[in-house]
Amino acid sequence: MAEFDPRLYGARWAEQYDEFHAGMMDDDGAVATLSELADGGPLLEFGVGTGRLAVPLAEKGHDVVGVDVSEEMLAQLTKKTDAVTTVVGDMTTVRIEREFAVAYIAFNSIFVLNTQQDQVDLFRNAAAHLRPGGRFVLETAVGATAKPGDTSRFKVFKVEADRLTVTAGVVDPVTQLYTGTWVVLEPNGTKFYPIGGRHVTHGEMDLMAQLAGLELEHRWSDWQRGEFTGNSTMHISVYRK
Repeated sequence: MAEFDPRLYGARWAEQYDEFHAGMMDDDGAVATLSELADGGPLLEFGVGTGRLAVPLAEKGHDVVGVDVSEEMLAQLTKKTDAVTTVVGDMTTVRIEREFAVAYIAFNSIFVLNTQQDQVDLFRNAAAHLRPGGRFVLETAVGATAKPGDTSRFKVFKVEADRLTVTAGVVDPVTQLYTGTWVVLEPNGTKFYPIGGRHVTHGEMDLMAQLAGLELEHRWSDWQRGEFTGNSTMHISVYRK
């Protein structure tokens, strides 16, 4: 199974990312919580994309640096504001010569990394950018490994009069690597928006955090700080240095 290239993701998604994802996530809740956790300090976003969270945080007066491997995504961000400092780079290796109150990665973006080692490296890189007492915050779906014989995924996302949007993919149960695509079918043609990477559970993230010298401070089911339970489909995990 070929590894997912996040640069291709950015090139395909950049121009329509905001329209496609509008209303899908709790942006206001995320901005409010991240702002409170930063307590006036600077923030570093890995996988900043088009600036869904970084831009409103900067508009609230925060000093925000956004890292992304996709120049196309960052081009969309800079059309909105020059208040966010943008850096083209790999989130696992990029180095910003300063310390931050909060580093964060939102909406499953840790999953775009292809290997467990890459994800461990992200935790270590985040920790290296935090000041003492700083926090690394992640927002992801609750990861689940593929069951034997149940490796395919298919879901109808939206049905409209002249558009059908579906998502399909396969999961490798050995590596937990997901390879998939969103498909938009319209009268004038079909468009493909690839997505992929390694699914990781919250428990595995806790071990990655320990390797990076971080400890779990909070785990919520949403940005409203709801209780995380066995029925939760998302988690916000806050690790402290």
